[in-house]
Amino acid sequence: MKFALFQGMTGPTWDDMLALWRYADQAGWDAACVTDHFMPNTADRVGDTLECWTALAALAAETQRMRVGTIVSGNTYRHPALLAKMAANVDIISHGRLICGIGAGWQENEHRAYGMEFYTTGERLRRLDEACRVLKALWTEPRANYKGRYYRLEDAPLMPKPVQRPHPELMVGGGGEKVTLRIAAQHADHWNVWGGPATLTHKGRILDEHCARVGRDPKQILRSAVMVLAFADDRAGVERAEQAYMKRMGADAEKARDTVLAGSPAQIKDKLAALRAAGVGMLFIPTFLLPADPRATLDRFMSEIAPIF
Repeated sequence: MKFALFQGMTGPTWDDMLALWRYADQAGWDAACVTDHFMPNTADRVGDTLECWTALAALAAETQRMRVGTIVSGNTYRHPALLAKMAANVDIISHGRLICGIGAGWQENEHRAYGMEFYTTGERLRRLDEACRVLKALWTEPRANYKGRYYRLEDAPLMPKPVQRPHPELMVGGGGEKVTLRIAAQHADHWNVWGGPATLTHKGRILDEHCARVGRDPKQILRSAVMVLAFADDRAGVERAEQAYMKRMGADAEKARDTVLAGSPAQIKDKLAALRAAGVGMLFIPTFLLPADPRATLDRFMSEIAPIF
């Protein structure tokens, strides 16, 4: 199992973010990814929020070892041809370390604020499916042609090509069982979702079924989970971590019990063992649900937990 950081872009300054990524690159973390939003998902919409892809390009240049990417780039924010070009550039800057995470888009107030079409859920998912096709065509073909319902390419070049072959690691994010997981089965090198052992076991089986329908070996797809980390000495500490997650993310108690990776080192190891048994190959820990300076917590995880896995 590999371990990665999930960096929120609302709140931290550029200097703080750069320092954390330089630390993680040296401390043995396998990857780090950023969110893609223009403002907070709050009623007042107030909060400094760094832009995803320009920050990622700079972070790619300032790190040497760990993979860098997005969880996840909202497809509704950029035409997929533009995203293909941006992603190729970051893959070049990072010398082939990009994880290009993409999702259908979900933050409605953000779309309304900036005058971007939000579409129906069905259309956003259909657009995501086409976007995956556009990305891979531009990354791999000398001149790409594609005629879909929403996007079209006509003898379109993309040069220079990305470093990774046949193309950058394409992550599809989301847990929708009927459509999103089908899109992941069809197109993804990597599938990501929030949740712990119960969520990943259940949804992983559904992903396997979609893979069978499209003739894909499910082992070709890396599965990753986003879980909240909290060391706690007793049940009360675990419950505080679960309550904080429920308040921040609007989750229910059942989701919190699965998604929050909290307790003693032994308890955390047991839950990670169950996660690994569910077929998960990478764990993302969101930094925005850790203390303001998360390095002590992260160091403890890397010294006491990670070596076992």
